Amino acid sequence: MTPILLMLAAQTAAPAGGEARFDACVALIAEDPNKAIADADQWRIGGGGVPARHCLALAYAAQQRFAPAAVAFEQAARDAEMARDARAANLWVQSGNARLAAKQAEQARAAFDAALAHGTLEGEQLGEAHLDRARARVALGDNPGARTDLDAALKLVAADPLAWLLSATLARRSSDLARAQTDIAEAAKLSPDDPSVALEAGNIAILSGAPEAAKAAWQGAVRNRPDSDAGKAAAAALAALEADMAKATPQPAKPQ
Repeated sequence: MTPILLMLAAQTAAPAGGEARFDACVALIAEDPNKAIADADQWRIGGGGVPARHCLALAYAAQQRFAPAAVAFEQAARDAEMARDARAANLWVQSGNARLAAKQAEQARAAFDAALAHGTLEGEQLGEAHLDRARARVALGDNPGARTDLDAALKLVAADPLAWLLSATLARRSSDLARAQTDIAEAAKLSPDDPSVALEAGNIAILSGAPEAAKAAWQGAVRNRPDSDAGKAAAAALAALEADMAKATPQPAKPQ
């Protein structure tokens, strides 16, 4: 399964009723997503309800067809609401994540709003929903709203390095470098080999007037995952920094 499919599949247990067929449908996704879509759609037409729509959404996500996946998750969530199924909130979260993957931030925020409005999410699930809504709010330019969600998430999922990374990034963008330094340090403790954390640590260090610290952080990102997006971004930043440092170094006088 793709990483996002694994994430979405993990967010909701097999729906009550039709568990065996749901499990079989999800297993088919790994073998042949097209067959899984056809199977889930036939099941849906035959009255499969929430589990059929859920599997259909996961199959679309496996193909990175995130917009139709989001629609199927939303339809499953609405069916669950009509059945007074408490899993509706998680299905809204899944729809929101699919919307984010489809770069539909406004619809993603609406889905996360719907999930949180249920009031049934607790603990880690509640924290992750706030974290996800913060991502949507950042994409929409709502930094104050994102800060509120991130602060709520940090209280509930303090062991999640992504929460600290996003909080540090938002603090940097808001020119709160003291908060950014504190939060990126927490992210680094939890995920010391994550190139995204190292990249952000470098970004914060350079803005804090610590070029050597920035250089070390970016070198770490390149060393850990050179082919990742973060590793490539760190390599570019490192090259620019080294060029600037070379220009600032006094050159010996040429012999007359």
